This record gives sequence, C-alpha cells and structure tokens, in this order.
Amino acid sequence: MNSQVINIVIVVAYLAAMLLFGWWGKSRTKDTSDFLVAGRRLGPMLYTGTMAAVVLGGASTVGGVGLGYQYGISGMWLVVAIGTGVLILSLFFAPTLQKLKIYTVAQMLTLRYGVHATKFSGIVMLAYTLMLCATSTGAYATIMVVLFGWERWLSILVGGTIVLIYSTVGGMWSITLADMAQFIIKTIGVFFLMLPLTWSSAGGIEGIRGRVDAEFFSIDGIGVQTIITYFVVYTLGLLIGQDIWQRVFTARTPRVARWGGAAAGTYCILYGAAGALIGMAAAVVLPNIEVPDDVYADVAMNLLPLGIGGVVLAAAVAAMMSTASGTLIAAATVAKADVVPFVASWFGKTVHYDHDNAEHDVAGNRWWVFGLGAVSILLAIMVQDVVAALTIAYDILVGGLLIAILGGLLWKRGTGMGAAAAMAVGSIVTLTTMIVLEINAENQYDGIYANEPIYYGLAASLLTYIAVSLATRPTDPEVRAAWEQRVAGRVAEEVPMEGPEELSRR
Repeated sequence: MNSQVINIVIVVAYLAAMLLFGWWGKSRTKDTSDFLVAGRRLGPMLYTGTMAAVVLGGASTVGGVGLGYQYGISGMWLVVAIGTGVLILSLFFAPTLQKLKIYTVAQMLTLRYGVHATKFSGIVMLAYTLMLCATSTGAYATIMVVLFGWERWLSILVGGTIVLIYSTVGGMWSITLADMAQFIIKTIGVFFLMLPLTWSSAGGIEGIRGRVDAEFFSIDGIGVQTIITYFVVYTLGLLIGQDIWQRVFTARTPRVARWGGAAAGTYCILYGAAGALIGMAAAVVLPNIEVPDDVYADVAMNLLPLGIGGVVLAAAVAAMMSTASGTLIAAATVAKADVVPFVASWFGKTVHYDHDNAEHDVAGNRWWVFGLGAVSILLAIMVQDVVAALTIAYDILVGGLLIAILGGLLWKRGTGMGAAAAMAVGSIVTLTTMIVLEINAENQYDGIYANEPIYYGLAASLLTYIAVSLATRPTDPEVRAAWEQRVAGRVAEEVPMEGPEELSRR
C-alpha cells in the first residue's frame, strides 16, 4: 500500500509540474511565431530533446516493451523504424525545411507548385494529426487505470485536460519546456531505472537465455513482413507528418535541424532496443501477463523498488503527453492555416488573419488548440477503435501525399498538375484497396491493416506524378524563382498564416 501511495504521489507531482510549464511558456509567447513554432529559436539541446519526445509516444514506450515481451529483441523494430524516419528527415530534408520559414506542409506545397494544386493536402493532414492526437490521449488509460483505479473515460478526461491546458496557455513554448522535462524523465525511467533493474531481476542475459526460446534472440522473430510494414508506415509517415515538420520549424538554424534531429533519431533507435530488452526480461520474471500493453505498468508496480515505479510510470505518461501535445498544436495549425481557407474558398470567401495585432492573433490560435483538444478528448473516449481510424489516416497520408511532397523537394520537373493528380490518384487507390480488402478480409490483417493499400497507393501516385508532370508545362518561372530563393535561405520573412491565394501573391 505504501508503494502504491508513493507511486501516485510521484505521478501527481509530475502532472502538476506540466501545468506549471504551461504558465512558464505563456511568459515567452508574444506572437504567432512564438505560439506555433517557439519563435524558431530552439538550440541543439532543446531541439534534440523535444524532437525525440514528440515521436516517442505511448506506442513506442508501452507498446515497445509489450512487443519485447511477446517477440524478444525483434520487438525493437517499431521504434527503430520511427528513429530511422527521424534520421532520414533530419539529414536530408530538415535544413531545407527550416529555411522555408513556413508553418505547414501545405504551405510548402503551395510555395513549390503554385495556387490550386495542393489544397486537398490540408484536409488529409488534419485528419491524420487529429486521429494521432486522439490515439495518444486514449493511451493515458493504460497507466491511470492501473495506478488510480479509475474508469477509462475518466483517465482520458483528466490526462487530456492537463495536456489541453498547458498546450492552450503557452503553445509551442509550453510544449517545448514540458517535452524537455518529459525527455529527461523518459531517459531516466527507461535507461537508468527500468532496464538495469529488470535485467538484474531476470538474472542478466544468461538468466534470460536459459528460460526463453532461442527465437527470442532472433532479430527477425517478429516477422520480416511486419518489419517491412513498420518501415513503410512509420518511416515514410514521419518524413511528411505535420507534427514532425512543425518541430523542424522550431530549430534556430539549418545546422541545428540537421544534427539535432540526427541525434534524436539515434536516441530513438537506442530507446527501441532498450524497450525490447526490458520486455524480454519481463517475460522471464512476470511470465503470465495476458495483455502486452499491461507489461510496462505491471513491471513498474510489481517489480521495481519503492518509489522507482512511480518515476517509471511518470515516464510512460510523459511519453504519451509529449506526442498528444505535439499532434494537438499541429492539428490546430493545419486547421487554421490550410483547412479553413480551403473550405471558405468553396463558398467564394477569403479568410484574412489579423497579423498586425499580435495578442489577437495568439488568442485566435489558443481557441483553435482548445477546440481541437476538446474534440480529441471526445474522440478518445467515444471511439473504441481509434487505431483503425489512425491506420486509414496514415495510409492516405503516405499513399496520397508522400510522392507529391518528396517530389517537390527532389525533382525540379515536378509540376502542380502532377502533384495534384498524384495526390488524388494515390488517395483514391489507397482507399479503394482498403475497402476491397476489408470486404474480403478473412482476418484483421487482410483488411484495413494490410500493407497492400500503401503499396498500391504509392505506386499509382508515383506513376501519375511522373506522367502528368512530363505531360504538362513546367512550373511557372516566377514560382520556381521564389521557391529557389527560400530554399537558398535568402528570404528571411515568415510565410504568414493565410490562404493559398494570399500566399501565392507574395
């Protein structure tokens, strides 16, 4: 009972500290740039910590340990795929993205291709970020139900409200400060407490080897097809996700974006290996856990010494909160900058934002974060199969948008018509394949969770992008010249939070 009380006190203290970070960040938030991208002023340490924090959520922490419990060392591949995506993005694309001085993925597409080519991308990105936020918010229940004995809906409501408050009050500055604290807690909890103590309890490598199958030490024990799926979905998805790009925009310089991000990617890979090793040791010490997602909490509550379990549980909550807050502000940014102007254009209206009044502009952003945060909490409570919705959003994101985005960064001959056609065809093929497979599915892996929708969507999108780009006139020279100026870092001003028409006229 004393151990339980101490664990609760530690987690409650952590949650209270997150609220304090919200007020601390508020003092540093003066305008839209501060609220959405931390003023583009993060140095190497803050940038590395917060980039690692936002990508290592509940799936990477609680899920990674659960995969290690089930499959041994090969359970690391989920998080390794995430780390690989961060590495590729940071080394090859992040410096260019940092120079653009933009807020959203859709703004990059507008700058690169022109006015009418890529407006649809904002809707896809909003669906993706909102569902990812809801999934992370729903993950609180895996810890709080065990710790406090609450109902699932109450756990989600309390955890989600805390994230909602500090994200709304201080925006990206509050999220950055909270994420840095969460990064430190996760590092201590996983690497310096949970890993050595569980391995000691299991008797080290010899103790584990003598009590598990040899398959537990096989690098591909989880299955080659599953490993490929992780890299296709998560590595490629990380290259183009708004939540990750928005962190890139916070870097002080292109050098920070590249090498700080590379350090974060390397950290993620080590984190994945640590999670798998913890799961392997838990499989020996606590062999009768039925639900893999419960392994992390059971180890913290039943295996670790007094007080340390509380720190480890706080580390899990930290992982979930960092992803939830990052995707929440990303969803709000996309909704305001891309989706609202796009939808307004259907009715012949143009959206203007009051950039001359900094306080009014920040207040508007706060309302967007608050509103979408409330929506994500409701989604997490009401929708039991949020993972299915997230899978659909992820598949459309990769199958529909990847080629147009990477093509714009890598191929000069790519055109707006090619990008628009690639997004439309890729999204339609991905969705159609999902529907057909779901109708004919014999098990869950044959339906929307299958790999084929992304493969077919990517192939169709790539062929369409190349064919239509070559068949249409090259991008307008003025658009190309303006793009090259930004890529070269010769335009210091930020792209404003405006609709595509206003943006194209600048």
